[in-house]
Amino acid sequence: MNVVVPDPPLSVGVVVLRPWAEEDVDALVAAIDGDPEISAWLELIPQPYREPEAKAWIAASAGMWRDGTASAFAVLADGEVVGGCGVNWIDREQGVGDIGYWARADVRGRGYVTRAVLLTALWAFECGCERLQLRADSENADSLRVAERAGFSREGIQRSARYNPRLGRRMNFVVFSLLPGEI
Repeated sequence: MNVVVPDPPLSVGVVVLRPWAEEDVDALVAAIDGDPEISAWLELIPQPYREPEAKAWIAASAGMWRDGTASAFAVLADGEVVGGCGVNWIDREQGVGDIGYWARADVRGRGYVTRAVLLTALWAFECGCERLQLRADSENADSLRVAERAGFSREGIQRSARYNPRLGRRMNFVVFSLLPGEI
């Protein structure tokens, strides 16, 4: 696989994907801090989420790009950050990535994240990805809808995958996949 930062940024219609940058700190804090959906479903994102957490994420994402372990994108619509989308390269030798995403509360349901997932998938396949998988909690209806609308195939349930202290239960992930040529 040849994973490189896209230059120019990826785009389709009003949606643009680019690596996270220092200029995104305020937008990250405004989108994530205290959001009940992000807090519940993405329990690894710290809460409260303030400037130090945003700066740490931006630095970490730059490091992941450099070392090839992940490719994290800011999702922009009409020039402003509306979410995030990225791929964790879980097996680069075999070309397998795991895609994740989130959207700012006020833009959910507008299709920005679905377009971002499709755009990220196309880019990943151009980089040599042979399998892109997606896991979403079985009770996260919005995330499941994104996977289905983006054309991912449902494969099954990864039962009791990990404990989510914010939900107070173990999570069952619906596992989806997308292969080159399926979009």
